[in-house]
Amino acid sequence: MSLPLVIVNPKSASGATRENWAATASDMRAHFGAFNVAFTKAQGDGVTIAERAAKEGRKFIIACGGDGTINEVANGILNSGEDCELGVLPSGTGGDFRRTLNMPHTNREAAAALRDGVTKRIDVGKVTFQNHDNETTSRYFVNVSSAGLAAEVIKRVKKAKAFDWLPVEQLRGKANFAVSTLQEIVEMEPSILKVKFDDGDEHNLQTIAFCVANSRYFGGGMLIARDAKLDDGLLDIVNIGDIGTARLLLNAHTLYRGTLGDLDEVKVTRARKIEISSADPMREILIETDGELPGRLPAVYQIVPDALRVRVP
Repeated sequence: MSLPLVIVNPKSASGATRENWAATASDMRAHFGAFNVAFTKAQGDGVTIAERAAKEGRKFIIACGGDGTINEVANGILNSGEDCELGVLPSGTGGDFRRTLNMPHTNREAAAALRDGVTKRIDVGKVTFQNHDNETTSRYFVNVSSAGLAAEVIKRVKKAKAFDWLPVEQLRGKANFAVSTLQEIVEMEPSILKVKFDDGDEHNLQTIAFCVANSRYFGGGMLIARDAKLDDGLLDIVNIGDIGTARLLLNAHTLYRGTLGDLDEVKVTRARKIEISSADPMREILIETDGELPGRLPAVYQIVPDALRVRVP
């Protein structure tokens, strides 16, 4: 039986993962046992390493990093077609998937949870979209994918010269993401989307943020889909309509308390398949998946039931 493989993103948590790796590895060995390790060097490495390892027979692969690292490792496992199990050793800033799994945040407790935990089979989302090279491609997500506000916030963070010295993952933390969100809300105009749920009729929908959730959290702790379940065979759709800047700012706390859906301008539904595009073909609308910016609309979202085995406490 092969040893578990830990795929480490040393740049996560503003480089703290690299600086603290010796202590993290010591905790893992003491509370979990022997393992192999591989470090990512560039974006996308997690996908390549995990896919290759799963195809070579690795049965348990642990992602050490933030939600972007977890997304890459999950995509690698799913791309491999092998029944390999995913583990999470939290080391990023956002920690949204960790929250949904109720995974401990400290290395010592997380290592013990990986050792003593149980295996749960979960759904994943799959989105087919236009990438930045104008090609149609697909990607899996375990948390949330969205069009509109969150994607524009991440784009703002990436471009902001004031934050050039700070890795993007650091800005997925609660305070920094919230500040960038408020800045974007002030300037953002609603979009009109063409939307079709499952096999229903296509209709127009006004939106500031159109979120497709497999898990409950995104944006560094925002409880966007409080009733989402990882094993119900459905995606939770949360649409924030033209709520108005002042009203959204006054109700910003609802993003963290899970009560956003109580507002009249916010509509929540569930579906297995969602097709969305911009009603204005000249308006580019970006999408984000688990905090990354892979491309733009049009997009087709689908639930992939029981697709991934995950170790949980």
